[in-house]
Amino acid sequence: MTEWFSNLEFLSKLYWSIALVGSLVFIVVMIMAFVGGDADDLGDVDTDIDSDAGAGFHFITFKNLVGFFTIFGWSGIACIDAGLSTPLTIIISVICGLLMMVIMAALFYFVSKLSDSGTLIYKNALDAVGEVYLTIGADRSSMGKVSVNVQGTVRELDALTDSQTPLKSGTIIKVVDVTSNGILIVDHTRKPIEPTLPQRDALEQGQNNLLENK
Repeated sequence: MTEWFSNLEFLSKLYWSIALVGSLVFIVVMIMAFVGGDADDLGDVDTDIDSDAGAGFHFITFKNLVGFFTIFGWSGIACIDAGLSTPLTIIISVICGLLMMVIMAALFYFVSKLSDSGTLIYKNALDAVGEVYLTIGADRSSMGKVSVNVQGTVRELDALTDSQTPLKSGTIIKVVDVTSNGILIVDHTRKPIEPTLPQRDALEQGQNNLLENK
């Protein structure tokens, strides 16, 4: 092995060294990333390209740089084996490394978006209609709980009200505001509540019976 490596030309030695070391570090980084470790703690410089949603798209990170050098090394070896010139080998290996950085940045970006999608954002509860679960004191005198559908899931959340009368359990409410610490401000709903499916069926049956009797 040592004899084989010593017989290589300088450029081949350089690419093989980068490829082997990069591959080893890449494997360690990927294992740490997907088992919950934070590989970026080893020292990264993040360049954030903020999307409209506000999530950061990290291009220059430790993980991405490891991916760059790994693919840079292996693509350079492939170019040398193919008999390409030194300038062309360098250009192709750099391009391949940059493409790997883009792919890895996109991968971790979408993984982070998936993990963030389950995070409760209290502002999404605004204008939601729900029901009082635990009585809420009048004029914010005591906190209660309400059941509201937020982000596709029914949740029991702390709530206050500016109403001058308590909102008792079972009262239909509407979320009118959310405090900075995630407490809902609710009031009696003034939005008509849609009848449930059994209620609609009963109403339709009653209307049909009236028509038949006429």
